[in-house]
Amino acid sequence: MSWDTVSLEYDDDVATLTVDRPDALNALNVETLEAMGEAIETAADEGARALVLTGAGDAFIAGADIKYMQDLGPEAAQKWGELGHDVADALEAFPAPTIAAVNGYAFGGGCEMALACDLRVASESALIGNTEIDLGIIPGWGATQRLPRLVGDETARRMIFLGERLDAASAAEVGLFGEVVADDELEGVAAELADRLAAKPAFAMRTAKAAINQGYEGSQESGLAYEQRAFASLFGTPDQREGMAAFVEDREPDFE
Repeated sequence: MSWDTVSLEYDDDVATLTVDRPDALNALNVETLEAMGEAIETAADEGARALVLTGAGDAFIAGADIKYMQDLGPEAAQKWGELGHDVADALEAFPAPTIAAVNGYAFGGGCEMALACDLRVASESALIGNTEIDLGIIPGWGATQRLPRLVGDETARRMIFLGERLDAASAAEVGLFGEVVADDELEGVAAELADRLAAKPAFAMRTAKAAINQGYEGSQESGLAYEQRAFASLFGTPDQREGMAAFVEDREPDFE
C-alpha cells in the first residue's frame, strides 16, 4: 500500500513508519491518522519484529491539526479523539517493540504518539510537551494516562497543567526519553536499537510486551498473576529451548 502523508519502509525485519508532511511540521490530520493506522496494521501483518516511528524533515510530529479542530463540536471532537486513540492504541498493542525516534517538535498529539511507543530516542534538538492546555483543551489521545506512568504524577501534572515544553536533556532527566543523541546520529542509533530488538526471540518479546502492558490494565496483583502465566507459557517453545541451550553451551543463540 502507499499513502500520500506517511511512508512505510523495511530493512530486513525492521519497519520504519515516517509521517511525511514536512511543510506542516508533520501535524496530524484525518488523512494522516488513517494512513498511520493502516501502515501500523500492514507492518504487523507482514511480521515486522520492530517498528520505528519518526517524522520527515525537522519535526517528529508537531501536534494535531489545530485548523481542523478549532470548529469541531463535541460530537465531532469525540470521533476525532477516537481516531487518535485508535492509532496510539495500535502502537501500544503492536506485536513487537516500537521506537519513537523523536527528531524535532513533538507537541500535543505528537507527544502522545511518542508516549504510545515502547521506547523513545531523541535528537539533541528535540522539544516535547503536552501543550493542549493553552488551546483550552486537555490531551485527548492518551497522555493523561500514559504520561504519569512514565514520568511520575508530579512531573506529569506540571507538564499537562502548565503546557511545559521540555528540551531533550530535560525530558531525559525525567524519564521521558531513554536516550539523547546528536541530531545527525538519531537515525543510525534508532536503527541499531531496532535491529537489536528484532534479533531477539519474537514470541518471547511479544509476550514480555503484553505482560508489561497488562500491568497497567488493573491492579498489581492481577498484573503479577498475568506475568506468572505468561512466564510459564514460554517454557517448551522453540525460542526458550534454543535460548537456554545456547546459554548452557556458551554460544550465541540461533532463534527462528
